[in-house]
This record gives sequence, C-alpha cells and structure tokens, in this order.
Amino acid sequence: MNKTVEIRCINNGVTKDYPAGVSLQEIYADMQLNMPNVLAAEVNNVTKNLAFCVYKHKTVEFIGLESESGRRAYCRSITFVMYKAVRSVMPGLRLRIEHQIANGCYCQLIDEDGKIVEASDAQIAAIKADMDKTIAADLPFEMEEMLTAEATEIFIKEKAWDKISLLISMGDIYTSVYKLGDLYDFYDSALAPSTGALKLYGLQRFHDGLLLQTPSASDPTRLDKFDAQNHLFDAFAEHARWNALMGVSNVGDLNLKIRQKNGSDSTILNNASMLITMAETLQEKKIDAIADQIVSDPRRKVVLIAGPSSSGKTTFSKKLSIHLAVNGKKPIPFSMDEYFVNRTDTPKDENGEYDFESVYAIDIPFFNKQLNQMLAGEEVELPHYNFKTGEREFLGQKIKLEENSILVIEGIHGLNPELTSQVPEENKFRIYASALTTISIDDHNWIPTTDNRLLRRIVRDYLYRGYSAENTINRWASVHRGEEKWIYPFREQADVMFNSALIFELAVLRTHAYPIISEVPQNSPAYPEAHRLLKFLNYFTPIPECDIPATSLLREFFGGSSFQQ
Repeated sequence: MNKTVEIRCINNGVTKDYPAGVSLQEIYADMQLNMPNVLAAEVNNVTKNLAFCVYKHKTVEFIGLESESGRRAYCRSITFVMYKAVRSVMPGLRLRIEHQIANGCYCQLIDEDGKIVEASDAQIAAIKADMDKTIAADLPFEMEEMLTAEATEIFIKEKAWDKISLLISMGDIYTSVYKLGDLYDFYDSALAPSTGALKLYGLQRFHDGLLLQTPSASDPTRLDKFDAQNHLFDAFAEHARWNALMGVSNVGDLNLKIRQKNGSDSTILNNASMLITMAETLQEKKIDAIADQIVSDPRRKVVLIAGPSSSGKTTFSKKLSIHLAVNGKKPIPFSMDEYFVNRTDTPKDENGEYDFESVYAIDIPFFNKQLNQMLAGEEVELPHYNFKTGEREFLGQKIKLEENSILVIEGIHGLNPELTSQVPEENKFRIYASALTTISIDDHNWIPTTDNRLLRRIVRDYLYRGYSAENTINRWASVHRGEEKWIYPFREQADVMFNSALIFELAVLRTHAYPIISEVPQNSPAYPEAHRLLKFLNYFTPIPECDIPATSLLREFFGGSSFQQ
C-alpha cells in the first residue's frame, strides 16, 4: 500500500493528499497558486527550499518577496550568482559580503594576501553581464547533503578558508551545501528554486568595493533609492579594522579562538579571554575619544544620545559620563523618557493604539524650555514620568548647570532636529549608538545588525520585563517600523557614531537566549523567526557569562553590571 501525506496549503486553504516523498515544487505546481515569484515555503513554520521532499503530514505556505523569509532567500540566491560571476571574471579573488548599508549589501573583492582589490568599471560591467547571463539561463540551485569531510575537501580546492574554519568548528558529520553549475557554496537557509527568479537587482561601485541591491521590502517591484550613509560606513569600517587586529572576521575564526585555551599560538590573542579583553579595551578607547571630542569645545553643554532598541544606550551614557568626569567635567545624565506627555495626550498610530515611539510623545516645548533655562544658568526641577499612572510628576530633583557641567541625555529621538529646535546648535553634540555587527558567519552569510539587537532584547525582556521570547519576537516588526520612521532618517546627522557591538557577544548571548527562544511553540506566528534564530545560534561556540567583566556594556542585557540599572 502506497503511503500518502496530507498537505494543508495556507495560501489557498486547500488540503490534499499526495504520495509520500512529493517535493514542494510539485505541490506548488499542483495547487496552481500562480504566485508571481515564489521563492521558498514555510513547512510547519520552518523555511525550506522548493526541492524539499515531504514524508509526513505538513502545513505549507509558499512565500515570495512579500515575506522577510522570502527576501532573505532572494538575497542569498543573488549572492551565489554574484559569487559565480566574480569567480569567472576575476578568478583568484574572494567575494566577501560585509554588511547591509546604503539600501544594499556592501561587498569586497579580496586577493590571496587578504588585500582589497578595487574592480575597474569594465570588470564591474563584466560581473553584471555574467550575472545577467546566469539569470537568463534559469539554472537550478541544487542542494546536496554530504559528509562534512567531503564538503571540506571541495572548499579546500576552492580556497574557501572561511567555510573550512566554520565547518571544522561546527563538528557536524554531515553538511548541506548548494551547487550552481559546477560551483559549490554554503548558505545557512533556503535559496530560490532557480536563477530565473532573480531578475531584479542592482550592482554599482561603492567605496573600495561594490554595492549589491535587492528588491525593496516596501515595494518588491523596485530597488530602494541609494543612500550613501557615509557616517555609518565609517563606523562599520572602524570595527572591521578592529576585527583584523584581533584576527577574527567570521564565526569559524571566533569559535577556534574560544576553544583554544592555551597552545602553540604565542600571540597575545591566543584564546577567548584575551580576545574579550582586547575588544572591551578597544570599545573603552572609542568612548574616551568621544569624550575628548566633546570637551574640545567648551560650548558643548547638551550631549544627545540616540539609537534603536537594545543598542546599549543606557550603559553607554553612563560610561561616557565617567570619561567626561575624567576630563574634569561634571556630567548630569538623565533620560528623555521623563519628558513624555501625559498618556491621555499621547499620539495614536493608524490602529488607534498609543504611539510611544513618536517624537510627539515627548513634550517638546517643555523640554526645550527647561534646556534653555539650564543653559542660561537657572535652576530647574526635572520631571519624573510615572509609567504606572501615565502622568508627569515632580519629586524635587533640582539641578543647576555649573561652568563645567554637561547634560548627558539618552533617548531615541536625540538626533531629530525638531526635538531641540530651540536650543542653539553650538551647545549640542549628537551621538548615534547602535550594535553594528561586523562579524559574519562566513564570506557569503552576513549577520544583520537587527539580529544582534533582537537577541539582546529577547534576553533582557525575559530577565527584567517578564516577556517571553514569543512576545518579543511578535512585537519586533512594530519596533523596527518605529525605528525606520523615527530614528534611521536622522542618524547621518550625528556628530559621531558609537558601535556598541562586541565581536564575542553572540557567543555569550547564545547561552542566555537559546533556552528562552526554545520555549516558543511550533504553532506560534513567532516560530519561524525563533527557529531561524536557534539555527543561527548553533553556529557559535558558547562563552560562559563569568568570562565577561562587570564593566562590559553587554551586561546591560543579562545582568551583573557594575553600573546601577
């Protein structure tokens, strides 16, 4: 008797029986969904490529560019096409995807000595022509599962050392790899069924490398407008230089450092402990440089610190205050949240819910009035916002700026010109703080900065706010929309950017985040993201919490900080 499996298709609500072993591609064709650009499918809330074969009853939802998972599949797939083109046009060079910026992905071409090679206009045109040819040929992306030893041998022949270090550090017996033509590569999740699905992309020169653009999240029929984001690029580049100093650029490098307690390597960075020490020292040096920049102009009296959720703004403001004090200043730190309007006056979003992310949730006139009073030498009583009652209170906290005083104000709207429109520009110094992850899984699998911040927030929400990972993940899209509306448009107006990411931190967060995320049930809307994060965390060899100093910014999220929370 032939076994059948029941497939419930979410897209059309149809349930049908199929022979066991049927592929998702066959199911899609039979369902006649006629989606414009199907890229992959969510099978029991886990992303799978369309070649995946089904042997048990499943729910299946086919996805395209309208979903985050679909957009990730598109990005991975076009990266493979670009890798193939670079190997053809500029043989001997590595393609490294550094990070997302300027509404695209910044890519570098690197020679065997690790030096960046700048492509000529003719070479860029040739790479794009080769990509177009591959896309027009509609070649399949074929997934193969093989012994890790076999995959390692393939990557040794291709001199893909980044993948070799990752596979060695993972220690798995079998590995899934993808093949395009005669070229192999490793990707951390599903690719599109074939290259013909990748018709929309952009490729242009960007600094010393290239910018690869993919369809817009808001409108998949177009590319997002190019935005140079030079300050942000410089912040990423600074940390890339730090990574080079520490000899770590990808997860495989990091894992090998963590596992090496002592050994034949005589360099100072021969284990995780020294790596942590150097990373923390480099970050402290950056904070010290920012403090020096502030005090170089005595007119600067108002330091405004802004950044997206879980950027470490609170600990950074306290660390910066210490460095300002070392410079002979008297820092007065406080939070912009104390200037919220009463809850009844809070603006509402399109769904009729209170929009606490809006700049108009702040009492802007009162905030400006008090800042100018303080700058004029007057004593003012700072407000306290009672989050339980939703009303402003005054508890007798009065301050008066002295000659060496500096206000250190932390809040998400610090860079928005409207917030301090009545305060003279010469009195202000703006800082954008965020966790700008610069370590990658390997050359072709980068880590979005939002993943770093989401993991921080999952841990902090669970430990200090009583929220489950399911709650945090379900709210994250709304948080991100607020950041795109109220924070990101103003970040290039910062006087300086501070990258709060630490190269080792994901190996530390793994220990805390993994059990919390594992609680998300499979039938939850949050499960696809939870499953992706768990798979991602598995790449990291964990670092125990006890190795992290009490002064680390990272301790803001899991406790043990020497800074009062």
